[in-house]
Amino acid sequence: MQKRRTIRAMRTGALLLFLSAFCARCASTLTPTGGPRDSLPPVVVAMTPADGALRMKDGSRIYIEFDEFIQLKDQQKEFYTSPPMKYRPTLTMRGRGVVVQLRDTMHPNTTYALNFGSTVCDNNEGNPLHALRYVFSTGDEIDSMYMSGYTADSYRADSVSKSFIWFYVADSLPETPGYDSTLFLREPHVVARAENNGIFIAQNLKPVPYRVYAVEDRNGNQTYDPAVDQVGFLEGTYNPAEQPDFAIWYDSVRRYPTAEPQLYIRMFTDRAFRRQMLAQSERPLQHKAVLYFNAARPEISELRFDSIPADRVIVEPLTEGRDTLALWFNLPSAELPDTIRGTVTYLKHDSLNVLRPETEELKLAWRLVETREQERERERQERERARAEAAGEEYTPPEQENPFAFKLPLSGEVNPERHLTAEFDYPLVRADSSALHLTRTDAEGVTTDVPVRFVRDTASMHRWRIEARWETGGEYALTIPEGALTDVAGCSNDSITGSYKVMDPEQFAVVKCLVQSPGEGMRYIVQLLDAGDRLIEERRGVTEGPVQFNYVEPGEIKLRVVEDANANGRWDTGDLVARRQPERSELYRNDAGEEIFTTKANWEFEVTLDMGRLFAPVTMESLVRLLDERETQRLRKEDEARREAAARQSGQQQSGGFGLGSMGGMI
Repeated sequence: MQKRRTIRAMRTGALLLFLSAFCARCASTLTPTGGPRDSLPPVVVAMTPADGALRMKDGSRIYIEFDEFIQLKDQQKEFYTSPPMKYRPTLTMRGRGVVVQLRDTMHPNTTYALNFGSTVCDNNEGNPLHALRYVFSTGDEIDSMYMSGYTADSYRADSVSKSFIWFYVADSLPETPGYDSTLFLREPHVVARAENNGIFIAQNLKPVPYRVYAVEDRNGNQTYDPAVDQVGFLEGTYNPAEQPDFAIWYDSVRRYPTAEPQLYIRMFTDRAFRRQMLAQSERPLQHKAVLYFNAARPEISELRFDSIPADRVIVEPLTEGRDTLALWFNLPSAELPDTIRGTVTYLKHDSLNVLRPETEELKLAWRLVETREQERERERQERERARAEAAGEEYTPPEQENPFAFKLPLSGEVNPERHLTAEFDYPLVRADSSALHLTRTDAEGVTTDVPVRFVRDTASMHRWRIEARWETGGEYALTIPEGALTDVAGCSNDSITGSYKVMDPEQFAVVKCLVQSPGEGMRYIVQLLDAGDRLIEERRGVTEGPVQFNYVEPGEIKLRVVEDANANGRWDTGDLVARRQPERSELYRNDAGEEIFTTKANWEFEVTLDMGRLFAPVTMESLVRLLDERETQRLRKEDEARREAAARQSGQQQSGGFGLGSMGGMI
């Protein structure tokens, strides 16, 4: 029953209620006494006052009756009003219906909508009735225009579900170029909400220009929380009377109305302004302290400790925005006091939000807290010592395990482009690269020494690479002798040995991309992803020409491209207040609309990345085509999965027929 119909913007929202109510139930409303599980939602049989009531007064009561007993779920997240009400209506079940008590003082001559989301469910099976709305006006008419749209994650290029879309009458907002405080200071005039597929249908609009925003309400408080909720905004204004026609239909699988989107909102997490201050300090380990700042990239001019020389303090940023810093103390454990005292001088916001130098004291205390196992082991050794002393014997404590911790594969295959990677719990303060010994034994049994380098990763002081000229065929033997590596806690490694082979390129795929750029000077980031959007590898600073990924595991892949407008080598989010959109990020799709591709061993997968096409302006037609292609791919995958499941089931039935052959499947 998935039927599209093209509608004009002047039609009323009653069609949506009709679609959801009619298509949700096409069978008898009697309660079944047996047979299949009831999967049908409740049906509205009456509304008092009737939907579309005029001249509604403050404190009015509304009763909505259904064809069966109901229950109310997730009211706080699902139920909302348009426009918002300071005092939310109360919902109370009565008989086979729900009583809505209005509690707020309403605006005159205003169309209101009560949106129930999936709050109303049948009492027995909990089947939700989606898209239930009740509309009324405090004036003499109901605003009857509407628009549709699509909300998407600007980085992942995928839909954002359940986001709120806020419409503000443009004439009611002041013009503040470069500083947009609308979401913080004003309530929207109309509220819509996207469904799980990211598509929204905004109803009961006026034929006037609107400014449009979207908020992904992650914590369910129906307000915008900067740096927590994703947010999006559209440039310019949009009048529903001037928008093109669009199709609307009832999605019989997802069970809610959906539509062709007229608007496209790219959402992002805003790195909102936050006042800079030292929020917290702690010392979780004897050799490690952590400073938590309230805002990114604190400007520290001095860091001083009473008992530790400045050159023995290693500063490590723990987050991308550097708002959390780790301090590592490069001293023997015996020289570190239980409480380290010092000061930090940095730029802090004053009451007028001006950055000024501020010096604050640090008191970093630490004490050893034994685990239950450590406590039992200590008590056991104390008993052994006492027993030996009582017998007049010399007590020899057991050898302690070396606390030096590392992660390094000691066997396996090496990707010659990525080398070997070692990670350490504590930063290294001594790494004798010349002590590392690497040999290669070829197929004839001839062993030769191979030059090797031990290089720290620029992105992490805990990660090091063992680099060499790796060649296929033969075996490599690595030796890191005892004491070659020392960390800030003064611990050194035991002898480490490993045996490796080099990956055979014929067991992997090669992905070749030919980049075509519409203009000179443009920079892009090309990312290779798996089917679950996990980043496998990326190339930064890409311009026109070839880009190649080698040693790609056979399987499903995607290609994502970031339009690196400022050529800084990373995707930059947007800024709501400054009205700056995020950089565009798009998934590559072929002419058939496919975005997931299968690679095979010893294959070359070649694509042409036409950046002019990939980053072309988004129109209603291109957006509809994209979503249709995605839906086609989704249905195709579901059909393939059903076929595979049916084939497996058929095979199991035939093999489990107790010698009856193919007739076993007939039981």
